[in-house]
Amino acid sequence: MNINQEQLIIFKTVIETGSFSAAARRLGKVPSAVSMSISNLELDLNLILFERVGREPKPTVQAQQLYEKTNHLLVEINQWKQHAHALSEGLESSLDIVVVSELLHTHWINYIQAIEKEFPTLQINIFSAPQEDAMKMLMNGSVQFALMFEREMLDHRESFIELLQESLVPVLSQSHPLAQKPKVSTEDLRQERQIIVTSRDRNIKPELLFSDDYWRTDHYHLAISLIEKELGWGLLPMEFLQNTVHQLKILDIQEFTAKFDYFVDLVWSKEKALGLASQFLIRYAKEQRHTKSCAS
Repeated sequence: MNINQEQLIIFKTVIETGSFSAAARRLGKVPSAVSMSISNLELDLNLILFERVGREPKPTVQAQQLYEKTNHLLVEINQWKQHAHALSEGLESSLDIVVVSELLHTHWINYIQAIEKEFPTLQINIFSAPQEDAMKMLMNGSVQFALMFEREMLDHRESFIELLQESLVPVLSQSHPLAQKPKVSTEDLRQERQIIVTSRDRNIKPELLFSDDYWRTDHYHLAISLIEKELGWGLLPMEFLQNTVHQLKILDIQEFTAKFDYFVDLVWSKEKALGLASQFLIRYAKEQRHTKSCAS
């Protein structure tokens, strides 16, 4: 069996137009070529696709069943050709992105939607990791992009663009004894266990560490579960807290404003070649940032 795309297109067109002659006109062929193509297809399939009775061929039940699958198959063939062409022009085989755990709730999906619209056949893989691990994944080439908080020290190998701002605030279970105090001191926090989202590498000291006693986790959903069970306090994203139902209280600290504001960056490596999708994402992020700055 040796069925080609042209045969499928002719078969589809005959079904849609209702005759060999009408299909030939639409396709710019002579009717005899259409008739021969259908006959060869029937021989290859060992099926009768059209009953040649009356003035026009009538599709058989088998032809009607194959028609819908033919549509899907032709779409897949076209997508395959487009993807192969894009690969030849420099499209990545896949786009891998890591999102820092605390930022999963932000509007980063908008950027993924833009990529999918531009490159519908591209495979996109999304990972989640703590800040330090996300940077490791980026620099060792496991991913092409990282969505992460601004860094105190920039790595000379990285390039980035600011996307948005996020605030981290200290929270505690509403039923925790410390939550009953209108204001807490840094000494109060130091004596309570802190639940902190940080790297899986225990040799890396967590950032924003206040307490002498702390537990580590690599995901903020796990941190929330522990905090809600009164096992400690932690720093969580303000936007997430405002958009979810939870049993947490934002703490008011005596000595300073208990709100840590950070820029959120899209980061990539200067040392890695950028494919078409990567170039598009960077360009799109810059356009979005310019649009926001003009609007403000």
